[in-house]
Amino acid sequence: MALPGDPHFGDRLSASGLGGPAAAARAADRLLGDRDAASREISLGALQVWEALRTGVGRRPTQDEMTLVFTDLVGFSEWALGAGDEATLKLLRKVAQAVEPPLLEVGGQVVKRMGDGLMAVFPDPITAVAAVMVAREALKAVEVEGYTPMMRVGIHTGRPQRIGSDWLGVDVNIAARVMESAGRGGVLMTGSTVERLTPEQLNKLGVHAKRLRRPVFAQRLSGVPSDITIYRLETRRELSGADTINDSSPRE
Repeated sequence: MALPGDPHFGDRLSASGLGGPAAAARAADRLLGDRDAASREISLGALQVWEALRTGVGRRPTQDEMTLVFTDLVGFSEWALGAGDEATLKLLRKVAQAVEPPLLEVGGQVVKRMGDGLMAVFPDPITAVAAVMVAREALKAVEVEGYTPMMRVGIHTGRPQRIGSDWLGVDVNIAARVMESAGRGGVLMTGSTVERLTPEQLNKLGVHAKRLRRPVFAQRLSGVPSDITIYRLETRRELSGADTINDSSPRE
């Protein structure tokens, strides 16, 4: 459930973290709504040319190494069905207010919001992990009608392709699949992320990366390398058993 046009939830026009041409196109679509089809096509075509010139799509795609983060809320869909629209919107606003600032303040970019989750990109792994840990802690203060959401997270480092304000490619698919396998409120990272983090960096954040020996994916997934290694990020509290997350917890 994206909430474009909701001034209480992110950008007033866009469901993504960036405004610019995407937001302008939506505004233009409303303004041009009464024109004939040919006129609309010419006007919107001009916007597409502007976007292509601005981003250089097809001319010089970005292939810098980035760390991708996908999140969603455990049990959200089931809760939302019983809670109703008003409570659901209230929760999403509170979640955005808790989760997004820690991601943005360190230079992360919220690429898109996808109902109860989001996709974000960061310039390096340590920044991504630190932001995720702060966001998870902030989420503990969110509560609506007795529901305190838990956030599961997938983190992967690679070289995704940037197309306009979006990111595409195998690495994006991997990060999304890893998040889907994160169980009830877990944080999973691929080996490509863990390899770029030193033990000292992890220790400073108060976390430990534990390699998972069991198969993470129930079956071979298209677009995901068969030899990928997955690690669970555990805090000191989780390691002590005070807040243990069961690897076998059912997915939403």
